[in-house]
Amino acid sequence: MRRGAYSGPRAAGKPLVKTYRTTRGRNGRVFSTTATITKRRRRRAVLALVLLATAAGAALCAWAWSRPVELEVTAVPPDAMVHVAGSEPATGTVRLPAVKPGNYRVSVARTGFATRTVTITARHFRGAERRVVLEALPQPVTVKARPASARVSLLRDGSAIATGTGSCAATLPAGPLTIRITAAGRNTYSRDLFLERPLTVDVSLDPEGQLVHGLGTIACAGAPKGVALSPNGREVWATILNGPPSIEIFDPRTRRRVGGIDLGRHGAVEIVFSRDGTRAYASQMETAKVFEIDVATRRVLRALDTESAWTKVVALSPDGATLYAANWSGDDVSEIDLASGQLTRRIRVADTPRGLWPSADGTTLWVASFGTGDLERIDLATGRVKRVFSSGGALRHLVADETRGVLFASDMAKDCVWVTDMKTNRTRRFATVGHKPNTIDLSPDGRVLFVSNRGANNPVSYYLPGPEWGSVMLLDARTAAPLDGIVGGNQCTALDVSDDGSLLVFSDFLDDRLRVYGVPTFSVLSKGGGGRCPTLPRDVRK
Repeated sequence: MRRGAYSGPRAAGKPLVKTYRTTRGRNGRVFSTTATITKRRRRRAVLALVLLATAAGAALCAWAWSRPVELEVTAVPPDAMVHVAGSEPATGTVRLPAVKPGNYRVSVARTGFATRTVTITARHFRGAERRVVLEALPQPVTVKARPASARVSLLRDGSAIATGTGSCAATLPAGPLTIRITAAGRNTYSRDLFLERPLTVDVSLDPEGQLVHGLGTIACAGAPKGVALSPNGREVWATILNGPPSIEIFDPRTRRRVGGIDLGRHGAVEIVFSRDGTRAYASQMETAKVFEIDVATRRVLRALDTESAWTKVVALSPDGATLYAANWSGDDVSEIDLASGQLTRRIRVADTPRGLWPSADGTTLWVASFGTGDLERIDLATGRVKRVFSSGGALRHLVADETRGVLFASDMAKDCVWVTDMKTNRTRRFATVGHKPNTIDLSPDGRVLFVSNRGANNPVSYYLPGPEWGSVMLLDARTAAPLDGIVGGNQCTALDVSDDGSLLVFSDFLDDRLRVYGVPTFSVLSKGGGGRCPTLPRDVRK
């Protein structure tokens, strides 16, 4: 029998089972059998699998080790500026979702706090998350209040940290701060702010019920006859009737004088800005001239001659190409072409013209007569004048809502405001106001009519303070319902509202000063129950 051949018995119904032996060669060399070869092959396969798994694991580890990680930096306070090296600065929380593991230099800064620079390590697999808290620096705070009996409180997180009567001074760490001022018979003043630099606040509490808020007063060099806020609201220009200086310029929010313009030996009466705010036009009674001024440089560009007498109110055509001037003693209106600077015509009107309103379509000029109380309209194409209405009083100022097609006129002799339908020419009494109403203006949305009232005259002379304080009334321009009232000084005269409707400036003519007020929205005014108007007649009595 051959070696390696089958040698066992065959079992019935069972497969043959082979057995193997090793074979020794002629030289004594041992040859592997088939079973040994199979084992070796298996060991090699296992080893290959182990090596492959090890290589794959190593590759996976290398891949994971090099993977980007997330870096997140949160600043306190939350509006601080965070700058992570290699990225754009951002406010509050900076989250970088894919950065390389390593060290990152982070700078956090905010006004009122000490800048802090830290190094943050973004670790493999985990990244980094860090909260950087800035140290608040001490900031001096000074609050002055009127009346002197007012209670001043400085609060943080609802708790008072400093108090005083009439004033309060403290040095506090930067952060949220509430200023609260109270006094009997006055509106409570409350202001939330973030203290970040030295702060000085000067507050005069408004009378109880008043809705507009007094921002302060501005002392002028002389009697401010006219006032105009620049279209951007950053400056207020006041004409000084008994100047020079002829014009004084102030910042209405800080109430600081920022400039002035000299028009020679005399003062100025009224002033108007061009629509784009690059030019201003100021009238001068004594010379019957209108001065064109470059607003940016405050340089007088031209003196435009009206060729009449005692020029007062000035107005610009809607396209800005023509200037109209009402001549108080000349009893006419001068029309000047601004391209050439030449007078094109003088149009005769009723006695002592004052108020002017050029229509938005450029076809009509409305004129108010102070001497007769006549309201006239001039057809600018023909120069023909038509009397629309006569109150028999003293019409002073005009303002219109072109969208609704209504024109308002103040009447100093009748203590009222008239309203005229600009299409039908029908006029009716709109509202009874205070004594001697003069300058009027509309809010930009046409919802609020502002009326300045000089108050009753002194029986000796209107150049002297009278028995009443002046006042300003706010009326619903559609219904005439009173919205609010302000008690002013002696003879409230000039008045203007900013183009965004947020600021009101008017003058106390005989007191040589301006007053600045913040104006709430019509929605707030309409829900205020008339504000201070119900008590205004009593409050203006001296």
